Amino acid sequence: MIQTVGLVSSIIMPFFNIPLIVRIIQRRSSEDISLVWVVGAWICVVGMLPSSLQSPDPVLIAFGIVNGLFFTGVFLSVICFHPTIRKKIGLLK
Repeated sequence: MIQTVGLVSSIIMPFFNIPLIVRIIQRRSSEDISLVWVVGAWICVVGMLPSSLQSPDPVLIAFGIVNGLFFTGVFLSVICFHPTIRKKIGLLK
């Protein structure tokens, strides 16, 4: 039972990134999100992924995969819509 709850939770929890991604896209801005935070968190998520994929624990494997996918979505949304980045590539004046 504990393993099942853990597995279901590990899959569902990263889905809570979806509202953040949607909000960024709707506003077309991620100005209120720290670039240092999103880059640092994404590096850590990607850095942990190989270890989670080698784990014998299916909960950690599932979480690593789903969190890696959804947090990459957050990362890309923040990068694409952050004014600092958009200014550097010439999308904002």
